[in-house]
Amino acid sequence: MTNPTERPASVPMVIFAFAIVYLVWGSTYFFIELSVAHIPPMLVGAFRYLLAGLLMLGYCLITRKPVFSPAAIKPAAMSGFLLLVCGNGGLIWSEQYIPSGLAAILLASGPVWFVLLDRRQWAVNFSSPSTIVGLVVGFAGVLLLFWDSLTGGNNTAGHGHGMAALAVLVCASISWAAGSLYSKYRSAPVSNAVNAGWQMMAAGLIFLPLSLVWGEWRHFEPAAVPWSAWSGIFYLVTMGSLVGYSAFVWLLSVRPATQVSTHAYINPVVAVLLGAVFNSERLTGLQLVGLVVILSSVLLINLVKYRRVRPPEEAA
Repeated sequence: MTNPTERPASVPMVIFAFAIVYLVWGSTYFFIELSVAHIPPMLVGAFRYLLAGLLMLGYCLITRKPVFSPAAIKPAAMSGFLLLVCGNGGLIWSEQYIPSGLAAILLASGPVWFVLLDRRQWAVNFSSPSTIVGLVVGFAGVLLLFWDSLTGGNNTAGHGHGMAALAVLVCASISWAAGSLYSKYRSAPVSNAVNAGWQMMAAGLIFLPLSLVWGEWRHFEPAAVPWSAWSGIFYLVTMGSLVGYSAFVWLLSVRPATQVSTHAYINPVVAVLLGAVFNSERLTGLQLVGLVVILSSVLLINLVKYRRVRPPEEAA
C-alpha cells in the first residue's frame, strides 16, 4: 500500500534524483575537508547554508512561490536544525579530527537509524527480510571497504578529540535520520524548493551565532584563506546544497525514507572512487569486494519496493 505522505513521481525523475544524491554527496566529504582545513567549522556551516538558503528563497520569490508561509517555516526550521545543524554540523566539526573515510563509515549507520526510528513503517520494514538483510550487508560492505584504513595504523580515534569526534558522528547520524523523518511526515504542503530553502536558511541562522559564541571570528582572516578552501565552500553551496539537498528533500516526499537513506552506503563508495581517480589512491582487492557488497545491499533494500503486486483496479 502506498504511503499517504508520498506523492507520485516518474521513474526517470526518481532515478535522476537518486543519482544526484549518491554522486554529489559522495564528493562533499572531500570538499568539507578542504574547507575546515582553513575555515572554522561553524563558519563553514554558516557560509554554506546562509548562501544556499538565500539563493533558494530568492529563486522561490522570483518564481512567485508562497515563501512567507508560517505553516511552512516552523516545520522547515525544525527539520533544518535536526538535519543540517545537528546532523551535517556534526560531520563538519568531526572532520577536523578524523579522516573523511572514517567519518563516512560511521555515517553509513544511517539506514539502521531510519529503520529503527520510522515507527510508521515498522510493520513494513521489519516484515521484509530483504530490507533487513540489505541493511546488515550494506554496513558490512562499508567496513570491508575501509578495513585496510582501519587496521593500517591511520586510526586517529585514540586521542581525545578523535574519540569525541566519533561520539559526535554517532549522534549526528541519529539526528540526520530523525530530521529526515520529521521532514517527510511534518513538512507543510508547499513547494519542495520553499521547504529546502527555509531549512537551509534556518540552519545558517543557527550556525552564525554558534560561530560567534565559539569565538571563531576572532582569529578568522578571510584574506588568509586559500583558494582551495573557498572553492570547497562554493561547491558545498551549489552542488552539495542547492542541487544535492534539494534532490534529497524531494526524494523524501516521493519515496520511502529507508530507501532514500541508502545514500549513506553509496556516498563512501563514491568518495573512494574519486580518491582513486584524482588522488592516485590505490583500491585494494578487499575494497573492490566491499564496493560490490554495498551495491548488492542497495539492491536488496530497494527490491521489496518494486516486487509488490498491483491491485486489480490499478492494473486496469
